[in-house]
Amino acid sequence: MTKPSLPELLHAAVTAVGGTERPGQVAMAEAVAEAIDDGSHLLVQAGTGTGKSLGYLVPALAHGERVVVATATLALQRQLVERDLPRTVESLHPLLRRRPEFAMLKGRSNYLCLHRLHEGVPQDEEEGLFDQFEAAAPTSKLGQDLLRVRDWADETENGDRDDLTPGISDRAWAQVSVSSRECLGASKCAYGAECFAEMARERAKLSDVVVTNHALLAIDAIEGAPVLPQHEVLIVDEAHELVSRVTGVATGELTPGQVNRAVRRAAKLVNEKAADQLQTAAEGFERLMELALPGRLEEIPEDLGYALMALRDACRTVISAIGTTRDKSVQDEDAVRKQALAAVENVHDVAERITNGSEWDVVWYERHDRFGASLRVAPMSVSGLLREKLFADRSVVLTSATLKLGGDFNGVGASLGLAPEGTEGDDLPKWKGIDVGSPFDYRKQGILYVARHLARPARDGDRGDMLDELTELIQAAGGRTLGLFSSMRGAQLAAEELRSRIPEFPILLQGEETLGELIKNFAADPKTCLFGTLSLWQGVDVPGPSCQLVVMDKIPFPRPDDPLMSARQKAVEDAGGNGFMAVAATHAALLMAQGAGRLVRASGDRGVVAVLDQRLANARYGGYLKASLPDFWYTTDRNQVRKSLAAIDALAKQTEGD
Repeated sequence: MTKPSLPELLHAAVTAVGGTERPGQVAMAEAVAEAIDDGSHLLVQAGTGTGKSLGYLVPALAHGERVVVATATLALQRQLVERDLPRTVESLHPLLRRRPEFAMLKGRSNYLCLHRLHEGVPQDEEEGLFDQFEAAAPTSKLGQDLLRVRDWADETENGDRDDLTPGISDRAWAQVSVSSRECLGASKCAYGAECFAEMARERAKLSDVVVTNHALLAIDAIEGAPVLPQHEVLIVDEAHELVSRVTGVATGELTPGQVNRAVRRAAKLVNEKAADQLQTAAEGFERLMELALPGRLEEIPEDLGYALMALRDACRTVISAIGTTRDKSVQDEDAVRKQALAAVENVHDVAERITNGSEWDVVWYERHDRFGASLRVAPMSVSGLLREKLFADRSVVLTSATLKLGGDFNGVGASLGLAPEGTEGDDLPKWKGIDVGSPFDYRKQGILYVARHLARPARDGDRGDMLDELTELIQAAGGRTLGLFSSMRGAQLAAEELRSRIPEFPILLQGEETLGELIKNFAADPKTCLFGTLSLWQGVDVPGPSCQLVVMDKIPFPRPDDPLMSARQKAVEDAGGNGFMAVAATHAALLMAQGAGRLVRASGDRGVVAVLDQRLANARYGGYLKASLPDFWYTTDRNQVRKSLAAIDALAKQTEGD
């Protein structure tokens, strides 16, 4: 029997999901198949509505080798496992003569730990474990959450936190889950045979397609102990998020609270001398942190250096002491010991990393109103790590609606550790970038309006003219507005002001409800507006007339006092490059492209993206940012844009009336 062709397979899959084939999807599937066949790497920009998940799933399943698909958001993981993969596998089965298996795999702390659930949680002050269900008042929110988890434990098949609805607080989940460091290991645990995390890993080992998240992919790359099964093809969806997720996983943190917890957990398991040494080091660290001022530490101050060395050495002593003592009077000693060891090792590793002082690390203090001061360390860049760990042994396909910034893929490529496209070299990963376009006609469906007449935004300055402009735009649009703000303070001020100015248009504010609730309420009433910050820039999918105006208050450059971003910018400048363009402008371009992408989500959508920052029209870098956005019709004419919004609103009202 002849092998089915890629167009045949794609046609079968698209028909099964009730869709229609699109030229961009076909081009993408062909490019993915080619990259997999010749073991090279591919960056694919696929606009909203391309059907990109089938564009990579079909060629990957046809190839027949094991594939890992890593995504950034829970919504896409669910869509793949619950909708796209089951339908695609069914539709391809008659043609491929096999039925590929698929599974979801996440980090251990995402799964319910049966040992924790049944045996209790290590107690900081007393010996052994305590029953968290008895300790929490049944009437408290924590108590109610825990009781719900106990009921859910009897019915769940996979113990995955994300399947527990409604969700529970992080604090409650921490009582019934463990990190990989705290886990006893299946062979030592009384519940090892029925462990949800172990079952998920076993399912993944037997599957042809493993769906995971960027964080687990990063852990797999960084920690050297493989978590993911061997695979020949890696597909990274929502790839514009990868660098920040990997940076997050590679960031270490020390806080006085965390150090004190480690002290309490270890104290009962080691001799008095070792416990006192750690206690003294913890007190010294805490005194220093009380005086810590936020900002980057280009050099580690002498007193901090001594405090960290004392912590590191005391942790080392405790770690070896925990390994040599046994205390049968401690209830469930192995679990208590493992928990203490994990807490102390974590403090040791971060203290040692900062003490060693790599030139590739950035160290800074942060202050939080509620949690006090923390000391953080993050890699200056993750590009070398990604080049070495991601692209070495397999074909990698990275895809997103926003990968091409300022007209090419080299900016995103550089952040991933790739040399400019077409550069030849023995140790350089071979890659190419393709933009398969979008099925939408952006020039007919959307307008990009820049409010050129407004004053240049000053940091934390009064923006009365911007609020006047925003009020008039919302009135012209009849509500229907998604407001994307570069700071939470900006979003709160605008919501407060506009609620009193135009009470006829309800304004929802991020943080006042869960994101899911906010988006549902925003979509339900066309007069409603939704204001918020970062997660709205990339997490809102509201097709139709409820979202016909997307407003950005200003270009979302990183804050000038952001220690990591400013350190990265300086490093590029020291190497002779343009730090502002490589770091700040790239960061802003990515966010603006994501934000502008909220407007047109379906072929019937019409509307305006309004940027209330004159720098997009006037500054030298404005052209680079505009080239990163969808190809909307462009204007700076405020009267024209109000007329267009009023016409779009009138049409929507007529349709709603019909």
